[in-house]
Amino acid sequence: MFHTYLGETISFDIIYKKRKSMSISIDLYGKIEVQAPKGAPDEYVLQSLEEKWEWIQLKVKEMEDRFRGPMTKVYDHDETFLYLGKTHPIQISHDINIKQDFVVFEEDKLQIFVKQLEDDKIKQALKRFYYQQCKALVESSIKSYQGNFKVKPRSIRISDSKTTWGTCDSKLQLTFNWRLAMAPEKVIDYVVVHEMCHMVHLNHDRSFWRLVGKMMPDYKEQENWLALSSWKMTV
Repeated sequence: MFHTYLGETISFDIIYKKRKSMSISIDLYGKIEVQAPKGAPDEYVLQSLEEKWEWIQLKVKEMEDRFRGPMTKVYDHDETFLYLGKTHPIQISHDINIKQDFVVFEEDKLQIFVKQLEDDKIKQALKRFYYQQCKALVESSIKSYQGNFKVKPRSIRISDSKTTWGTCDSKLQLTFNWRLAMAPEKVIDYVVVHEMCHMVHLNHDRSFWRLVGKMMPDYKEQENWLALSSWKMTV
């Protein structure tokens, strides 16, 4: 079915079920599905869609962007990057007298100070900032959850992995992806808890997931954030 509202047209599938209220879901490709009570009039369905119109448009755009993959970043004023789950503009300052390029988070902006106004220098300064922040955030989270475990990690590393958010090996060495600094702190906590639980259970058996659930009952919400947002976590 199609419906036009506020100058925008959407297509959606509708399924009538034995239920009391209507629900709207959007899959990873932006496809909209409406589940409505049996016998619900079209007016009711369309009114419910219009009440959620802004949310629908936002989610469809998010899914379409995610499907297209990471956009090429422009290393110039007001380009945005994720930090702790929110997007922030960058502000670039050029100073040939500084000893090393660096980034600070101030006034809701990522303030970047570089010796040379070159894209690669700006990118490397940002990556170094995320590495440093990730290490501090991960270590703080580990310290917070350590009381729940009898064993401790032997080492903590930050990596540039393209495939994992974190790992724990048989020697209890924990490794975390620097891009985690772009995620909300609760998501960082989840990845930390996940890897710390591997210090007890090296595989993903039921005992492992029970322990994760005990430490963080809403862990699936954090997994979902990563699944939907990982394409944006880039410099």
